[in-house]
Amino acid sequence: MRVLMVAAEAVPFAKTGGLADVTGVLPRFLTEQGHDVRVVMPRYYGVSRDDLVALPQPLGVPMGRLGTQWAGVLEGRLPRTDVPVYFIDHERYFGRASLYTDPVDGHGYADNGERFVFLSRAAIELTRALDWRPDVFHVNDWHTAAIPVLLNTVYGDEAVGSAATLLTIHNMDYQGTFAPGLMEVLGVGWEHFTPSGLEFNGQVNLLKGGLYHATLINAVSHGYAHEIQTPAFGHGLDGVLRDRAADLSGVLNGIDYREWNPAADPYIAAQYGAGEMAGKFACKRALQATMGLPQRDVPIVGMVSRLVHQKGIDVVAAALPRLLELDLQLVVLGTGEAWAHDYLPKVAARHPERFACRIGYDNALAHRIEAGADLFLMPSRFEPCGLNQLYSLVYGTPPIVHAVGGLDDTVENYDADADTGTGFKTWTLDAPALFNTVAWAVRTWHDTPEAFARIVQRGMAQRFSWEDAAHDYGLLYQRAVLQRTGRDLS
Repeated sequence: MRVLMVAAEAVPFAKTGGLADVTGVLPRFLTEQGHDVRVVMPRYYGVSRDDLVALPQPLGVPMGRLGTQWAGVLEGRLPRTDVPVYFIDHERYFGRASLYTDPVDGHGYADNGERFVFLSRAAIELTRALDWRPDVFHVNDWHTAAIPVLLNTVYGDEAVGSAATLLTIHNMDYQGTFAPGLMEVLGVGWEHFTPSGLEFNGQVNLLKGGLYHATLINAVSHGYAHEIQTPAFGHGLDGVLRDRAADLSGVLNGIDYREWNPAADPYIAAQYGAGEMAGKFACKRALQATMGLPQRDVPIVGMVSRLVHQKGIDVVAAALPRLLELDLQLVVLGTGEAWAHDYLPKVAARHPERFACRIGYDNALAHRIEAGADLFLMPSRFEPCGLNQLYSLVYGTPPIVHAVGGLDDTVENYDADADTGTGFKTWTLDAPALFNTVAWAVRTWHDTPEAFARIVQRGMAQRFSWEDAAHDYGLLYQRAVLQRTGRDLS
């Protein structure tokens, strides 16, 4: 099938989270399974013009009361693939170093609504300029959720308007809520500013509009697909999702094993695999040296994360004094909230033999932590899918997780009596529960090394392939086209 994937970010061009990993990797596997996939995203300042080819004609994009805006289109390829990527080049909307937030005040750009309505309309107009009609628009999160709305309204009488849409939810916490005046930019008519359309608490909610108008909806894990239909995880839109439950499914993200594979990882001190684990000990010693920790034979608990509320960093901070009383070493890498940038290094300075912290992001060090740690800490409040727990399983580093969303789907809780499980779960997220779960994992490492080794081996035997995810997305595309048009493209 012909699939146009539209997103605000995609690796390696621009990334803030898991959305970019999906849109930058999934198209390659879809293409290998026979689909004609093309990607549309903005050209931010961070995307170099080198090796990009400009389309000969500028693209006119209708923007309601703002009139027609003009953009350039630059064509490139996803690395190591023939998948075309079309970069929408508009200086005023996308000529910024940051994707969504003003680096000066940390708040979202005031014109984010206009920016991503523009991206959505540009993607639709691009298909007409290319004379290439997709069977499916695969849209992602609120940034491109206007596309299903536009196809059902403004473009409803045109050929492109008959295309099916699949809306993938990567994070329900971000919904694209803006002042009602955005309706005049969307140009779909005020009759769609209703509780069963774009209106939410007197504002325009782009994600809500997309949820009502998309042919099909999916979340990035089965668990998250169920959770977002509840008040605890639906962020006010759980009722909409319950209304669309028959059209909502979950597809678990995969891993790019070319990048995350301890047997071939160029970043780590020694390569290893399930059948030969000696290299992992070498990675542990190298990690201790890199982080300035004494080379003691104690479990290293690693954490690579955004240091924000969603990821439970406040709970980690509350539990930290007791955690550092355990016979362990803790390594944290990440960036996020200002208080965490200040607090965590101060604690590390007081406990240099047990705690090392690096503020920032370092891809090579992230690989080294996955390989060198004995356990991996991931206490997210909610986690649509999660990738680090998958990397940890592959690298023989059992995860310690809060049992939500994709974490609950992918990590099996250790059962000592049955000798089963691939990690350690807590169903309560507070400092005492987190301490108890970490203490349990550390005790298992110290007291029953043979049982711990079997946990490691079971985890390393798991496989989370993009091939499987691409197959599942292919089935959703078929279903969406059949549901939208009655055509069976299977």
